[in-house]
Amino acid sequence: MTNKIRFNPGSLLLLGVLATIALAAAPNASAQGCALCYQSAASAGARAIQALRNGIVILIIPPFLICTAITYLVYRRRNIHNQDA
Repeated sequence: MTNKIRFNPGSLLLLGVLATIALAAAPNASAQGCALCYQSAASAGARAIQALRNGIVILIIPPFLICTAITYLVYRRRNIHNQDA
């Protein structure tokens, strides 16, 4: 007899939102760029820095949503091959 952990879609959504908030609030994530990009961003004005930050957020949203959707579909269809027997 196996115990299966069951998550409803609401709890999965809450988990995804909490993970997103935790990643967005990372204190020192500036060590991930090349030296040229860092120098270019550091010498830019405040508006350019804010535009760069907005661009990073905008570019991270589609892959996150795609991965979340694929994970959800895999989770929902995980036992479909066992139901045919």
